[in-house]
Parts: sequence; structure tokens; C-alpha cells
Amino acid sequence: MQRWIDNQRLRSLRHLKWVLLGAIASLLVPSSAFAQPAADYRQQGLSLREQERYSEAIAALQKSVELEPQNLSGRVLLGWTQHKAGQTPIAEKTLLEAFNLNPFDVPTLNALGIVYLVGGKLNNAIAAHSWAALLKPNNEIAHYNLSLALERIGQYDWAIATAKEAAKLEPSNPHPLVAEAIAHLGNQETSLAQAAFRQAIAIDPRYSDSGFLTYLNEAGFSPNQILRSQQILRSL
Repeated sequence: MQRWIDNQRLRSLRHLKWVLLGAIASLLVPSSAFAQPAADYRQQGLSLREQERYSEAIAALQKSVELEPQNLSGRVLLGWTQHKAGQTPIAEKTLLEAFNLNPFDVPTLNALGIVYLVGGKLNNAIAAHSWAALLKPNNEIAHYNLSLALERIGQYDWAIATAKEAAKLEPSNPHPLVAEAIAHLGNQETSLAQAAFRQAIAIDPRYSDSGFLTYLNEAGFSPNQILRSQQILRSL
């Protein structure tokens, strides 16, 4: 009987030893080794954003930023997702934080400029996109959005010039041509506006449908700019 008791005690001591060793090992290994990597959260956030599950996407991307606060891509993804969700002031704050980390990062400037444009902060949009275009001259996004912002403040010649540059950089995209068309209209150059709009239709025939043009709000056009694009279409 005594031998059985001794064997049980020995087994218990061995079990306790392994439990203690496991506990010590868990203290020695950094907790981050067991955490989901930030890259996984970014990928999860992107996937959720594609499904338009914005609240869940934002939560995942916020977690990625918490894990890697110096990762610019993570902050830009979060800011752009907040923008897509209609959270313009929050998106602006997130992207400004990214800008402060690196004021020379073109994707950050592109995203921040668009958020400013959609939010009606036209001078800020022009500053952000001008800086982005200076850093990367072949940046179609910056030239195109500059055109929209410049047109809205009545700088039609500059709006036409930047729209033409955007169209040259991305000839398969009809948006810069429509931007050029409305800038020509502002300059009282109806025939030039019509010619630019016809080029847009040649690239994508859907632009001959007035109803389809309402979708231009997703391309940064203001409601007034959409009305004037429809006005040009009716004049063709």
C-alpha cells in the first residue's frame, strides 16, 4: 500500500514539474508570439471592406494599427476604409496621423487629398495633391483630383491643364476627360467641352447615359459638377 502511495506522489510531482515548466516557458516567450499578426488583420480588414462590412473592417484595421503603429500602409488602409464608410472627419484624422509619420508618402497624400476634396476642404485638397504630384509627377490620381478641386474654385485653365495631364497618364480612364469637359464649360468653351466629353464616351459608352453620370460622385465629383456633366451630355 505504501509503495502505491509513493508511486502516486511521484506521478503527481512529475505532473507538477511539467506544469511549472510550461508556465515558466510562457513567461519567457513574448506575448506577441501568440498574437495574430498585424498583416493578418490588414488582410482581414481588406476582405471585409470588399464585402462592404465597414464596421467589422474598421475594427480589424484598427487592431492592425494598434499592433504596428508605425506601419503607414495600415493607417492609410484604415483611413480609406473610414472614408468609404462615410466617416470623413475620422478618416481625415487617421490620414493626418499617417502624414505626420511621413509627409513624403504619396499614397497617404493621395488618400488625404481625396478626403479633403469630398469634405469640401478645397484648399487643403489642392495642397495635398500638389505635393503628391510634385513628389511623383506621373501620379494620375493627384492630377485628376487637382482638376476637380481647381474647377470648383474657378481656376478653369489650371483645371483643364491638370485634367489633360491625368488623361495622358491614364488614357483608358474617362474620368479625367469628363473633368476636362466641365472645366471647359466653366471657361465658356462649349465646343471643347463637347469634344472632351465625346472622348469619354468613346472610352466608355455608358457615359452617354445621363443617369449613369450620377455615379461620378464616387469619382470625387460634386453634385454641381455632375449636373454640369449632364448639361454637356444633353448638348451633344
